[in-house]
Amino acid sequence: MSDIIENFMFFSKLLIPTLRESPSDADIVSAKLMVRSGMIRKLASGLYEFLPLGLKVLRKVENIIRCEMNAVGGQEIALPLIFPKDLWIETGRWSIYGRELFRLKDRKNAEFCLAPTSEEAIMDLIRKDVKSYKQLPIMLYQFGTKFRDEIRPRFGIMRSREFLMKDAYSFHTDEADMEKYYQIMFEAYTNICVKCGFKFCIVESSSGQMGGSLSHEFMILADNGETEIVSCECGYSATGEKAECLQIENCKQELHAVEEIFTPSLATVKDVAKFLNLSPEKFVKTLIYIANGNPVAVLTRGDHEINETKLQTLLSANEIKLADEQTVASVTGAPIGFAGPLGLKNVYIVADLSVTGVLNAVSGANKKDYHVKNINYKRDYDADVVADIRKVAYGDICPRCRERKLKFLKGIEVGHIFKLSTRYSKPMNAVYLDSSGKENFIVMGCYGLGVTRIVAATIEQSHDDNGIIWPDNIAPFEVIIVPLNYADEKTKEVTEKVYKELSSRGLDVLIDDRDERPGIKFKDADLIGVPYRITIAERNLADGNVEFKARKDSRDSVELLKPEKAISKILKIFNI
Repeated sequence: MSDIIENFMFFSKLLIPTLRESPSDADIVSAKLMVRSGMIRKLASGLYEFLPLGLKVLRKVENIIRCEMNAVGGQEIALPLIFPKDLWIETGRWSIYGRELFRLKDRKNAEFCLAPTSEEAIMDLIRKDVKSYKQLPIMLYQFGTKFRDEIRPRFGIMRSREFLMKDAYSFHTDEADMEKYYQIMFEAYTNICVKCGFKFCIVESSSGQMGGSLSHEFMILADNGETEIVSCECGYSATGEKAECLQIENCKQELHAVEEIFTPSLATVKDVAKFLNLSPEKFVKTLIYIANGNPVAVLTRGDHEINETKLQTLLSANEIKLADEQTVASVTGAPIGFAGPLGLKNVYIVADLSVTGVLNAVSGANKKDYHVKNINYKRDYDADVVADIRKVAYGDICPRCRERKLKFLKGIEVGHIFKLSTRYSKPMNAVYLDSSGKENFIVMGCYGLGVTRIVAATIEQSHDDNGIIWPDNIAPFEVIIVPLNYADEKTKEVTEKVYKELSSRGLDVLIDDRDERPGIKFKDADLIGVPYRITIAERNLADGNVEFKARKDSRDSVELLKPEKAISKILKIFNI
């Protein structure tokens, strides 16, 4: 055996501190299994140390991404982790980004932030060095640590204060060129997901604080994912906050006269609906929001919820929030729970599409302890704008095919691509000269991938009661050889032969040479999730055989093979 093998490929020589019990503060499967398998250790809230095994997985994901970025013409760079406040002031994000932004001052009292993302810094670089249309298009990318001051870090490395991200930025002469490259990156991200080996879907999503006209998220499907996804067999898919909702047409009916109803201390749709023996669908719910410092009355059907992302986008607001009791009373003349659209004055009114179809509706009377019934849109009240501002709900019809009901899934966002257009070039005055010498704003695309998130989300999707089940391409080791008695001369001979054959073909192979019981070795192999296991036992060697087992198969799915056959089987699996 070589020194490299002896130093780095034996279980006994590596730092793999596996644990039998899960840490008490780990709140999801990936956090528990990464700690138990000796991949990470928690340093402080939201801060984690990567041990050798975890770092091997991280680097394999990183290498898959790097290959795809290079294949589409990307040039790798490295930006600082600390950015000056002035750049963020230029784009307006210093005040918009909120408390998640780590802010700090140097000894001269100059203000900086720890990088949560790098749009300002990269645009500053481009505006200094790209002056002509001849230099465009160009795509730059980096792997860098990002920082976000999460109010409550949770889910292990899934939502931590420090994480590894690949962010890429493309720069173009016009929207058409950016659109073409956006599709190239769409395909590159798809290739990355396929090569990493997890099940995923691609959804339309909100651009949020990043800005821009359109974005797509790449989601790893997982039962306990934090993002709601809606999809249809026709091909439509979107995040819950982006999903479009169609206008709902109600059956025609005779319109009745408005009538005031005494509803003492009944301030919720649920309570009033029960009192009147009506469905919440017959209600128009009125909520007062504050958008950019001004009150806005927002109307939706009683059984629906406001989608604040859609509302914020519609109002072009930096932030929105529900109004306090005093503001509600000032706008409506009544306490919270009794607001309604009837007679509202001097306030901007936004109505969801569903409101226009609610006939003879019930709503607050803008009077304490009173509601009104039989109100109808246009006849009794109006809105300044009618738009899709509600959350998608079970039973909704697909907005594309307009036939099938939407299906609801759960996913974990690992990638996000944006068409930023001139969102950053305009405020930062990043221009180029075209062929006629005229100045034009540079058009920008942005493409992010959470490297640490991919690792954690893959575990969320692929595990069982015994531990992690890594996809082949990102496993820390592709094969683990488990000699039950490494001190036995024949066992050691076969172990080393199999190891040399596989490792010489480029596979990462681990030998569990520890003097432990077979059960402990098998449990650790399952826990750390190595895709393929070759067990070498004296009783099988008597017949010239070894045991072959795939991690994803049941514990009883073991094949007895000649060592050469086991080697051939693995090489065939990896197309070597």
